Amino acid sequence: MSKPACPMCEMTEVMEHANRYECVTCGHEWLREAQPDAPEAARVVKDAHGQVLADGDCVILIKDLKLGGGSQVLKGGSKSKPIRLVDGDHEIDCKVDGIAIGLKACFVKKA
Repeated sequence: MSKPACPMCEMTEVMEHANRYECVTCGHEWLREAQPDAPEAARVVKDAHGQVLADGDCVILIKDLKLGGGSQVLKGGSKSKPIRLVDGDHEIDCKVDGIAIGLKACFVKKA
């Protein structure tokens, strides 16, 4: 059986403990036992500090993020335009410094 992805940041770097998993990236911990056939609840997206995000919120980057494919960097502290929550590997679609980008919620805080 392979290790599960983190339910908070969806990264796959997970440490196994006796009765729980712990994400190396964001520090989130959850129980190892699976909940069989549990109905899927509405998706809740939380920022790096645990605040619930919604469509139309503005967020601030908490660290510098290097953009792939170039040498451009988005500086920590940059504020976004109103966000849109999406399904997929990146939970947030927004514009930061005029650049349309997809972000993981673990790299932002609610403005």
